[in-house]
Amino acid sequence: METDATEGTGARTRGSLLGPFWRLIDGRPGDSRALVARRARLLVTVSTGLANLGGALVVLLFTIVVPDPEGEGSGRLRTFNFVLFSAYVIAAVPVGLLLGERFFRRVRRLAERHGAPDKHERSLLLYGPLRLMGLHLTLWGIGTVGWVLINLPFSWLVAVKLGLTSLLGGLTTCTIVYLLTERLLRRSVTTALATGTPRRSGLPGVVARSVLAWGLGTAVPILGLIVLAVGSFLINRVTLRDFALAVLALGGTSLVVGLGVTYGAARAIADPVESVRLGLARIERGDLDVEVPVYDASEIGLLQAGFNHMAAGLREHARLQDLFGRQVGEDVAKVALEGGIDLGGELREVAVVFVDIIGSTRLAADRPPTEVVKLLNDFFAVVVETIGEHGGWINKFEGDAALAVFGAPLPLPDSSVRALAAARALAARLRAEVPALSAAVGVSAGEAVAGHIGAEERYEYTVIGDPVNEAARLTDLAKNTEGRVLAAGRLVEEAGPEESAHWLLGDEVVLRGRTEPTVLAVPREAR
Repeated sequence: METDATEGTGARTRGSLLGPFWRLIDGRPGDSRALVARRARLLVTVSTGLANLGGALVVLLFTIVVPDPEGEGSGRLRTFNFVLFSAYVIAAVPVGLLLGERFFRRVRRLAERHGAPDKHERSLLLYGPLRLMGLHLTLWGIGTVGWVLINLPFSWLVAVKLGLTSLLGGLTTCTIVYLLTERLLRRSVTTALATGTPRRSGLPGVVARSVLAWGLGTAVPILGLIVLAVGSFLINRVTLRDFALAVLALGGTSLVVGLGVTYGAARAIADPVESVRLGLARIERGDLDVEVPVYDASEIGLLQAGFNHMAAGLREHARLQDLFGRQVGEDVAKVALEGGIDLGGELREVAVVFVDIIGSTRLAADRPPTEVVKLLNDFFAVVVETIGEHGGWINKFEGDAALAVFGAPLPLPDSSVRALAAARALAARLRAEVPALSAAVGVSAGEAVAGHIGAEERYEYTVIGDPVNEAARLTDLAKNTEGRVLAAGRLVEEAGPEESAHWLLGDEVVLRGRTEPTVLAVPREAR
């Protein structure tokens, strides 16, 4: 089933103020895969570049704000570190963007493909954000180690300060890169996972993302404050003003970064849960043709894939129930599904309508088989619709005949009245809508055995008893009458005045295979 990969991403469920922003990220539902890939590449390149530049500026700010252990004599060293750090950032950012572009070439090819990706290609898309984060983390790691080694001969305290500052800034920046990339690549990933169910792959899930948000929003700032406090004990020349300025800078930055990281991690969990909630709401309304996009292979993705499996199972169940109902009748199917099936039967007061085509043997001999099949389908379509409109159902088709039952397996008030009305309407409709065929109709009612007949391996629901036999004999007799409809007279006598007014009682005959005489009744319209 084809499903819009952006459906349920959460952009449609948030407020109208953020709507244009999320449409800018996800694009329109009808966008081509090539356009989706180009948009994702541009957004990821710009966002990761800005994130790294922002992280570098924050690290540079802290190297200036946090007091140096060497006090007033470290001015030249501070200038040297400023130039060295700026030079590395200027060189590393383009390198990171070039390596990211190389990574994106493969991702773009996968996103633009219309075929289903294989296991390796799917893994490339799923692990894309982690690989990109690892790339930037490597660049930050190289810069941090190099910075520490260069400053170590001058002052180990300065080296420790710069190393911790760069390490904390790099970890925060790379985590932001991961969250941004995961969100921006979401539409490409959902396209890749639309053809296969993910398995647990070690990707960050709910717990890992929550711990990550706590670490960057709480642990890193507190660790920075602890380092700052320890440094103030080691550096005797730190003034209260310098210490307060460093705390304000660290606290303010932590508030902004922590809010962004926490919000990103929360949305990464809330969006898929929201998509499942919306899908459940549609199923609650009876719409089973629903499928949510699978965002990743973590437990969140498994939740979405599990929902899709559930929806597919419900669709299959509904399809089988529909086919079952078409085969045996909706009421029979409902009773079987709710109460199970036992061989045997029970006595029921039922009404029976039997309809049979006149001259079916000659019809099959004179016309091509395809034309005969079409006539039969037109004929039975009228029969099924008319009987259903009056509360009955077709128990079986017997070649060129059909047996309709009223009052089994579920009780039906006024079953005889409904059967009489259905017989009259059926005869009129067949004459008007299927004039190429002539059919006879017989109506009877009484006590019969209704239940499942057969063996454990193969059985069917049917009605057996005198009303069925009488209706069949009345149908045979009706073939030689003008109106082609006959009913047992006792049904007309027991029916209310409204239905009885449409019938005329006639002769009394003993039908073939019976011992009791039957009073014949014909519709007034036939006379």
